[in-house]
Amino acid sequence: MRRRDFLQGIAAAALAGLPVDRVRAEGPDAQAAAHFYDALPPFGNVGILHITDTHAQLLPIRFREPSVNLGVGAARGQPPHLVGEALLRHFAIAPGTRDAHAFTCLDFERASRAFGAMGGFAQLATLVKRLRAARPGSLLLDGGDTWQGSATALWTRGQDMIDAQKLLGVDVMTAHWEFTYGSERVKEAVAKDLAGHVDFVAQNVRTADFDDPVFKPYVMKEVNGIRVAIVGQAFPYTPIAHPRYLMADLTFGIRDQDLQKAVDEARGKGAQAVLLLSHNGMDVDLKLASRVSGIDVILGGHTHDGVPQPTAVTNRGGRTLVTNAGSNGKFVGVLDLDVRGGKVADARYRLLPVFADLLPADAAMAALIERVRTPYRAKLDEPLAVSEGLLYRRGNFNGSYDQLILDALMAEKNAEIALSPGFRWGTTLLPGDTIRYERLMDQTAITYPWVTVTPMTGAVIKTILEDVADNLFNPDPYYQQGGDMVRVGGMRYAIDPNAPMGKRITAMELAGKPIDAAKTYTVAGWAPVSEAARDAHLEPVWDVVARWLRATKTVSPRTPLQPKLVGIRDDPGLAA
Repeated sequence: MRRRDFLQGIAAAALAGLPVDRVRAEGPDAQAAAHFYDALPPFGNVGILHITDTHAQLLPIRFREPSVNLGVGAARGQPPHLVGEALLRHFAIAPGTRDAHAFTCLDFERASRAFGAMGGFAQLATLVKRLRAARPGSLLLDGGDTWQGSATALWTRGQDMIDAQKLLGVDVMTAHWEFTYGSERVKEAVAKDLAGHVDFVAQNVRTADFDDPVFKPYVMKEVNGIRVAIVGQAFPYTPIAHPRYLMADLTFGIRDQDLQKAVDEARGKGAQAVLLLSHNGMDVDLKLASRVSGIDVILGGHTHDGVPQPTAVTNRGGRTLVTNAGSNGKFVGVLDLDVRGGKVADARYRLLPVFADLLPADAAMAALIERVRTPYRAKLDEPLAVSEGLLYRRGNFNGSYDQLILDALMAEKNAEIALSPGFRWGTTLLPGDTIRYERLMDQTAITYPWVTVTPMTGAVIKTILEDVADNLFNPDPYYQQGGDMVRVGGMRYAIDPNAPMGKRITAMELAGKPIDAAKTYTVAGWAPVSEAARDAHLEPVWDVVARWLRATKTVSPRTPLQPKLVGIRDDPGLAA
């Protein structure tokens, strides 16, 4: 990809996104709105569309991008570790436009009210049809984390999303959170629901007993006479990030040597282009791209990074473009390949934001969504409280919705400290919005939702924080095994992301006093991974938080309890 061509495309699209002030004064301009999606002409002879990490959001939502996304080591200041103005400068995106709102957290409340909600499968269906009409034969790939993240997905065990995927026209998918419904549910869905519609690929998932492949490693598709191989890479650390008992019969891992074999085999069978549909996370994909040759493009997910332009990585076979396509249905990655002489000669890529107010709802998809939601509507719509502040979850450390959950856990369980997982999914609410049951479930809809209250010594608490910090900030991406930093309520601490393992966490305090390593504290938490917690008949987190919200009625603005950052200065992964 030529950077000049990419920047020209971005500039044209930015012109279509009116500045916030004008949109607020005049409303969306119809001509400019149409141009926003018409400014992406097809190129070459192979079209690929990519979505990932939609987290079961069938309706348009708001989702604030992070203000903190720190990179360590060689990753510092490099995509995806750019936020706010640093991201706009790097990708030449005009401030105050639709693109600026889609890709950053800047002026979020004001911009969100101006530009409206994003995503929604009915709107996404309209856009996919429009893009495919301009790209005959194009493929739609889904990077996973599709069947989890909403109440209806949890209550139907992902069936609502499977039906939506098929109607949307997904051709190939891989997975991560899907496995938290249990490996048997995934295998059943692949064999029955997806068969004949969606190819499920995951070269790195094997049986735990004999190390046999469980799913197809790749699938070969023909697009306009061009043979294209799509190799699947499920999240490598699924049994570590989630309860092992849910997938006890499976093993995962990065398996880059096996990946090389799959790529070579596909090339040997005539693949003229090879794509990796990955749920590794972008940092892992960047390292993998330097170690495995023969992959033309990695279409990545997991870390929810909305990255407008691919990163080119050189390896012994040439170069690989690495992308990451955001989350929650906010974006569609549009990849156009020019394949000549049996190989990819050129490429164009844009991560296209999905603005719900610019796209009419597809009638068939809207009908499916209505049918799915109708049996649960009364429960989904139950008002719990009104929020006076912005509620969001996304970033390396606490978000305001995380803080709400932590406060509720401490209050309801009479705990001194609370811990909440560093999940990246969960929709955003604006000040004045009603917190309905559905919006609470957007933050908590998992298959292991139990709330625990545990006595922990100060030393144990530090060990937990250190372990999670190393998962996030280990300079070797292959050791980054989880989400963002565990969210902490009640206590304060300092963190040096660049320090070695076991030395990152300092200055732990509770109520102004140092945490005593030998003293025992009462700690509330949720999402335990042990079988004992599953069998202990504990309360699910949504019941605990809903009870607190109903009693509170009006939730004052939550200020996220952020750690003190040590050794971080002028980092482009930290918004001013």
